[in-house]
Amino acid sequence: MRAATRFLASAAVGSLLVVSVPATSQAQAAGSPAPRAAGVTSFAAGSISGVVQDEGGHPVPGVVISALGASTTVAVTDRNGSFEFGALAPGPYLLRAHLSGYVTPRPQMVQVASSVRATSSIALRKAGSSPTVLAAGVGIPGDGDVSLPLDAAAEPEADASSSEAPEDDHSERAWRIRHARVGVLKDALIGDDFFGDAGGAPAGWGAVTADVLGRAMESPARAATSFFVDTPFSGQVNLLTTGSFNTPEQLFSVDNLSRNSAFVSVGAPLGDQADWAIRGALTQADISSWILAGSYTTRAPARHRYDVGLSYSTQRYDGGNVLTLRDVTEGSRNVGTVYGYDSFAIVPAVTVTYGAAYARYDYLNGQSLLSPKVDVTLVPVDKLRVSAGIARRALAPGAEEFLPPGDTGIWLPPQRTFSSLQDGKPFQAERSTQAEVAVERDLGASTLAVRAFHQHVDDQLVTIFGADLPGQPAAKLGHYVVGNAGSGDASGCSAAIRTMIAGRIRGSIEYSLANAELAPTRDVRYLMLLAPSSLRPAPERLQNLATTIETEVPETSTRILILYRVSNGFAHPARPNETAGNSGFDARFDVQVRQSLPFMNFSNARWEMLLAVRNFFREAGTDQSVYDELMVVQPPKRVVGGVTLRF
Repeated sequence: MRAATRFLASAAVGSLLVVSVPATSQAQAAGSPAPRAAGVTSFAAGSISGVVQDEGGHPVPGVVISALGASTTVAVTDRNGSFEFGALAPGPYLLRAHLSGYVTPRPQMVQVASSVRATSSIALRKAGSSPTVLAAGVGIPGDGDVSLPLDAAAEPEADASSSEAPEDDHSERAWRIRHARVGVLKDALIGDDFFGDAGGAPAGWGAVTADVLGRAMESPARAATSFFVDTPFSGQVNLLTTGSFNTPEQLFSVDNLSRNSAFVSVGAPLGDQADWAIRGALTQADISSWILAGSYTTRAPARHRYDVGLSYSTQRYDGGNVLTLRDVTEGSRNVGTVYGYDSFAIVPAVTVTYGAAYARYDYLNGQSLLSPKVDVTLVPVDKLRVSAGIARRALAPGAEEFLPPGDTGIWLPPQRTFSSLQDGKPFQAERSTQAEVAVERDLGASTLAVRAFHQHVDDQLVTIFGADLPGQPAAKLGHYVVGNAGSGDASGCSAAIRTMIAGRIRGSIEYSLANAELAPTRDVRYLMLLAPSSLRPAPERLQNLATTIETEVPETSTRILILYRVSNGFAHPARPNETAGNSGFDARFDVQVRQSLPFMNFSNARWEMLLAVRNFFREAGTDQSVYDELMVVQPPKRVVGGVTLRF
């Protein structure tokens, strides 16, 4: 564990050194963490079960078993030495076992397949006893008890009637006491005159030695050592480089690969009921930014399942983009968020989830935003779920730069800048309210889902890349402008299926249809000039098709994730003779390839190579406005590459 701790510290320091080198380019990277397809959150899961035994074949209870793979989870063996991990995403998992007093065995790699229970058997060996060593600087107890080997301790005491004086005792015990290493405080005494004339010391105070100090320091040190040695930590270190492009020529330009970032994540279980994690990412170039987040999650099954966390992110701009400097207060932007949710199982078939997220943006006039929600889920029969909920969501302009990503997202610090569409007009947050009803049914390895919803949105956000504003310099790839299109209502429904397409391929497809109407805002001058298709003066029917494909090739240790979305409502840059509301079909995509590097693996750590290309802008979610991604005009493609260390 000591070697692993040193390695983790070295990796973290190395990450900071890598990203501290300023980039040579002034281009600003664009993009945002990879989104999760709306309504596509789960696949047919597998499980792992097993038993832990000692060298005599007897079950060992209380052993902490951790499974590290597509997700990280922890279990504790019962009185029969048995453990089980349920609802695991298919893929390879690294199993580790730990129990104080036993030698930690080598990790095991277990392959989890969809709807299949994998088994594992783990053998533990009791740790051998070691001789007690006298610690330097710790006094010898006053009763004369000294930690010695058994043969010395068994030696009889010197006869009290012996004519030899005590200081001339030549026994082995006396010799060891004389030659024990002595700390500088070991024989220090606190005299009665220490208190001066203000008052006498308590009776017998002068006989207290500095051994008390040694004992006081020993307990916290032992507790800290036990925390790092006995806790089954897991984590991740990413060293990434990002860039943006709109054309193939920009892709191969050296100036575009100009953002280096580092990400570190550390987490561990809290007993057998909860997990905690701390994550952080930073970058430094003409944009210096970082994000730090912590989370606490209660593990099922539990009557109350809590999900709480907080994050803080800051972005400082030291470049020369006039549009950026126009709206950056004192050269930096800061965002803090805190959230808390509770899933309360009233009875096994009824669960209520409620909570809220609170965010504070220092660049907004109304700096505080609150987003509450409540959901009720019913399970009338096995494998059938019915849910209903209502949510109020507040979204700040540029929030995607500061908030943590979703499940499939890549952790990146704020790497893009933004400004208001109109000079002198303050940023205005978008607020939406949505009510929905959904039904899900599991059919073997597949899941069918249908949903109906109604939503109202105020101050719908519009995001425009590559804007050429009158009297202003052209925006770069890494800069965008944000405005508001108006308020509107939308009602619709969706249907989705998630299934195993083949033995190694999992996929999903979702189709949604919504009747929507967006009343334009009064001030539409710049929108008519830059993106008239973002103005929708008449009711319209929005159609959307989203697909997800995920596969893994165990022979080469390769994982691939593809997200693709087609819609008839995407806004686009101004075209000749175009009128408001004239939009057409367009597509957004996200491709991630993770390649394991087995020749670099050692102990329980795994190295991966990551390559991702995407042009999605926002995280997809069921509680967002139907217009959120549609109102992003000409987002550039982002490429992310680097290496990942998982431990």
